[in-house]
Amino acid sequence: MSAISRDEVAHLARLARLAVTEDELDRFAGQLDGILQSVARIGEVAADDIPPTSHSVPLTNVLRADEPEPSLGRDAVLAGAPDSAEDRFRVPRILDEEE
Repeated sequence: MSAISRDEVAHLARLARLAVTEDELDRFAGQLDGILQSVARIGEVAADDIPPTSHSVPLTNVLRADEPEPSLGRDAVLAGAPDSAEDRFRVPRILDEEE
């Protein structure tokens, strides 16, 4: 017996605002039934002793330690800027002032 009917597929299609033909209703009902059966089989796995995981392999932190290091000086940073003023980057105005 199918877990999902043509009427349910038609209802889902209406909710999603999808135009489906009669042939597509039959095909989608079969496909969705296969998906639901696969999900049900996964639920049957005896996994009471297996903790939930978010990844199939354990992850370790591959980032370097966050340690303070000396940074560039203000003059070195502003030397690469196309325009600067008063020891700051100067950029074109993108918003008009409110009146």
